[in-house]
Amino acid sequence: MTTKQLSSVFVFNALLLSAEVNANQRWYVVNDSVMGGVSNSQVSHTKDALIFEGNVSLENNGGFASIRTELNIQSQNTRTINLRVKGDGQTYQLRLRTSNYLDGPAYTHSFKTIENEWTNVNFTPSDFTLTFRGRTLTEQPEIDFNDIKQLGFMIAGKQAGKFKLEIAHIEFAD
Repeated sequence: MTTKQLSSVFVFNALLLSAEVNANQRWYVVNDSVMGGVSNSQVSHTKDALIFEGNVSLENNGGFASIRTELNIQSQNTRTINLRVKGDGQTYQLRLRTSNYLDGPAYTHSFKTIENEWTNVNFTPSDFTLTFRGRTLTEQPEIDFNDIKQLGFMIAGKQAGKFKLEIAHIEFAD
């Protein structure tokens, strides 16, 4: 497998090298404030990792915080997504969208972190469940990783309080 690191976080198959690749990904914060909640989060980065942190509040029927970025990984023959993360012992979701819509179905898979310990987490298409606003959809077409247009992370599931997830790399591998 040939991979090339384009930034401190993303690792892509070498075939992805093109003018369309943006090594300086822009990350967007989407918290429960979109529905009246009061959770807050931010995304920052060091030279070694992306940092997603904040506070989840259950007030006003809230309870989630998330970040996302747009991607273009078409024609990469991606079969696995590999993460290197350090967390706080809480459970997070990797969220993938195959459309550019900000509010649409997302393919999700939860992963548990170990407090203050770097771990590797690997995903295949069959790991993901298609959801919309926290509900599992009846039809479950398997995701094709080459169709991913957005990638994100979320903390939800009534995990109130401070959180911190560090992501050292996100690798799209064949």
